[in-house]
Amino acid sequence: MIRVITIEREYGSGGAEIASELAQHLGWKLWDQLLTNEIARLLECDCGAVEKHEEKRDPLYYRLLKGFLRGSYEGSVHAPHAKIVDTECIREVAEKVVKGAAEAGNCVIVGRGSAYYLQNRSDAFHTFVYAPFEEKVRRLEAGGKNQEEALELAETVDRDRADFIMQYFGVEWPDRHKFHLMVNSTIGQKAAVDTILKSIDLLDKAVKH
Repeated sequence: MIRVITIEREYGSGGAEIASELAQHLGWKLWDQLLTNEIARLLECDCGAVEKHEEKRDPLYYRLLKGFLRGSYEGSVHAPHAKIVDTECIREVAEKVVKGAAEAGNCVIVGRGSAYYLQNRSDAFHTFVYAPFEEKVRRLEAGGKNQEEALELAETVDRDRADFIMQYFGVEWPDRHKFHLMVNSTIGQKAAVDTILKSIDLLDKAVKH
């Protein structure tokens, strides 16, 4: 029986909104902004610091500097006392929070590698939400971005996510084999939610037989 739904999404595809409606329909807990808040609480930092590093790799210069510090005397002395918020520590905490949420069950988890962390759970259903590039730009503009910002975000955010998934999971994002269902959000938010629910119902019936 499915107790966890993960929603991976292209930026601007409306995946977060679909996840929210899905959670509301089921009466389940939504782990989206809540996930960011919990990571920030555990790391004792503000949400902005977490959002800056979520689902993206740290810049090359930072990774080189961090590697240098780890290998230096000064770095080994001061590192245990420094509270550094970067992609690696956020990823480690995110994995714990995601797995904890899955253990509790009855939840919808948005991104943050959740579909990959929970691949071995038989009670998890993984969905990928996508949309044509022009539709994503339109959505972002409707959300208040100007055309230049919308175009840049639609091009760069997913590239960052792909780099993050490749670094930590070794697969080409999104890797369709990791998902039970891929939904084009141009069918409409309600239709997307209905499609996910119907697919889960069909999977549950197939497993029972």
